[in-house]
Amino acid sequence: MGMFSRISDIVQANINAMLDKAEDPEKVIRLIIQEMEETLVEIRSVAAKNLAEQKQLDRQISGLQKQASNWQQKAQLAVDKQRDDLARAALTEKHSVESKVTALEEQKTQLDDLIKNIQEDTARLQSKLNEARTKQKSLVARKQNSAVRLQAKQSVNSNAVEDAVTRFEQYESRVEALEAQVDAFDIVPASSETVNLEQQFAQLEKDENVEAELAKLKAKFKKPASKATKSNAKAAA
Repeated sequence: MGMFSRISDIVQANINAMLDKAEDPEKVIRLIIQEMEETLVEIRSVAAKNLAEQKQLDRQISGLQKQASNWQQKAQLAVDKQRDDLARAALTEKHSVESKVTALEEQKTQLDDLIKNIQEDTARLQSKLNEARTKQKSLVARKQNSAVRLQAKQSVNSNAVEDAVTRFEQYESRVEALEAQVDAFDIVPASSETVNLEQQFAQLEKDENVEAELAKLKAKFKKPASKATKSNAKAAA
């Protein structure tokens, strides 16, 4: 079982436990993110140790390979000097060193596979962490929107709002009644006395206009009459 699979099982178990307790979803996802972050720190710490061990193995293998090469040279020298006993001893040491190299290389291969798996698990966990953070932002926004909508619906359904609407309607009715009274003055005719008085003043203005026009006519025909009178007087003389 990979490290990520084990971590996923632990996280899933904690999620199920939180859901069984009817925890706040925002709190649940926040704890999940926190656990993922802590797990990433732990994985990276393990990866760092494995990488350090990998470098150490590389150094050990490199040192042993140099030893094996050195024993090979010594065996060759012993053969040249016709010292088969020393050549055998050198080759024995060389084979011993090569056995150690083989063991270390097998250990290094296992370690390389482990590091590769850790890197893959780390990448997958980091992806899930990024996804969880994105969902956390979305969840917080949805929760806030839901809270605002719930508050609005509660306000709409509250008695206080109903009372305010009722009072507003009553006030609106009073304003409409006042407007109706104002409009009534334009529709209902004035009293008979007021109408009679207005008619008398109108008649006076009319008579005055007539008299003024009559005076103008008299003035117009008066001048020709005076000239005729003077002509008649001269003829009589």
